[in-house]
Amino acid sequence: MHFPWVSPRNSSSQLRSAQNDVRLMTRQELLGSFERSCGEKIHSKTEFRGETTFTIAASDLREIAKFCRDELSFDYLIDITSIDNFGEEPRFEIVYHLYSLAYGIHLRLKLAVPKEANAVDTVSDIWPTANWHEREAYDMMGIKFNGHPDLRRILMWEGYPYFPLRKDFPLEGLPSEMPDVAFTNVTPMEGGPFVTLPSTATSKDREPRARPPQL
Repeated sequence: MHFPWVSPRNSSSQLRSAQNDVRLMTRQELLGSFERSCGEKIHSKTEFRGETTFTIAASDLREIAKFCRDELSFDYLIDITSIDNFGEEPRFEIVYHLYSLAYGIHLRLKLAVPKEANAVDTVSDIWPTANWHEREAYDMMGIKFNGHPDLRRILMWEGYPYFPLRKDFPLEGLPSEMPDVAFTNVTPMEGGPFVTLPSTATSKDREPRARPPQL
């Protein structure tokens, strides 16, 4: 990359400063485009340690998500986190952690979950990584995602009556009936070529590896 305002005599520190200025302008332009396009749909903006969070309404999520992916190159959904504001309303919030691989820029979208619905629309068709993240939020917080293709529990078993990450769930847990069927079937990989074999051999020899049938 050539910076015409940097002469060959300038120090390497000046060159690094110029490069940082260019990256900063790119970030400002990208987020500025977001603000101009979304306008009144942005409820608030927070800056912290060089990263930006925009608060939006749940009803605008899909429209804004598509805009972020298609127009601003936020092509990677890193994570979805859920927040329990126990004792407050709205009780739950969801945060979408976006990243642009092209620009190296982070962006967060934050929204409150309406109490009466306790659900928001899925974005798993926009960012495929949302599939398991939404299932985890459903499993741990009880937040539903409308339109999710396979909204099942991902950590706890089906029929488990609680949501362990809610603040009213005790740290010591709660007694519950665990179905016997969870442990009655043969493990799918049992006896397979990549499963450690029980023996008195060394760890090197017991290490899971592809084993021809004759071995």
